[in-house]
Amino acid sequence: MKIGLQIPDFSTPRGPERLGAELATVARTADEAGFEYIAVMDHFFQIPVIGPAEKEMLECYTTLGYLAACTSRATLVALVTGTTYREPGLLAKLVTTLDVLSNGRAWLGIGAAWNEAESRGLGLPFPPAAERFERLEETLQICLQMWRGDQSPYRGKHYQLDRPLNSPQSLTRPHPPIMIGGGGEKKTLRLVARYADACNLFAGRDEARKLDILREHCEAVGRDYDTVFKTAYYPFDAGKGAGQIVDELGALAGLGFHAAMGAVAGVWDVSPVEFIGSEVIPVVAHF
Repeated sequence: MKIGLQIPDFSTPRGPERLGAELATVARTADEAGFEYIAVMDHFFQIPVIGPAEKEMLECYTTLGYLAACTSRATLVALVTGTTYREPGLLAKLVTTLDVLSNGRAWLGIGAAWNEAESRGLGLPFPPAAERFERLEETLQICLQMWRGDQSPYRGKHYQLDRPLNSPQSLTRPHPPIMIGGGGEKKTLRLVARYADACNLFAGRDEARKLDILREHCEAVGRDYDTVFKTAYYPFDAGKGAGQIVDELGALAGLGFHAAMGAVAGVWDVSPVEFIGSEVIPVVAHF
């Protein structure tokens, strides 16, 4: 099993003036400790489960570009981009740029978006859920077309692109892996089966049944279920001790998950990151 660090909170003990340096230290520590992925949320306001909207929040792709320069091996991914936050052609260019500048370490993590408050607050579109899923599917089609190098016009219900040119192309071929986040049974997991290389589900939220439903969607479209890379959102708390963390990750691996990504409690101290790197990653690598 592979392990990824997600950084969801940018309120550091020493404030914004030190945030850049402290974020670089966390990322380098994770990179050197063997974390396979480094992820950030794609939000503009802080989300309620973590804190009030006013807490510090960095823009996702600027941050990932910075982290690309701070690291050398970890894959960089948004966990996950809201499809309505950026036009599809721009999103394809952003992920391509990240892939090129990181020497092929970018993924596209994407979902249907959910935080209406931040969208309304910043004047971003936030259509009803059915339309957001339509836009998500068109975004996936556009990104794949651009990564194929197909410059023919795209004419969808919501997006029209006259010339979806993508130069330079991504270093990762045929394209940066696509991870769709969310456990929606009728739409999200169907899109995973049809378009994605990976899924991301929340650990502890009926994930076994979700995987069964994903398998059904794969069968419906003639896809091999085993070709979907399965990741779980799992928060790491070094206070549990290595044994409990390993046992919990082992249970996820037993269900068929290939990776666990999540926040590390006390991350700005970096010692919990080092603990996961030394006491957990080498053990679960054998799962």
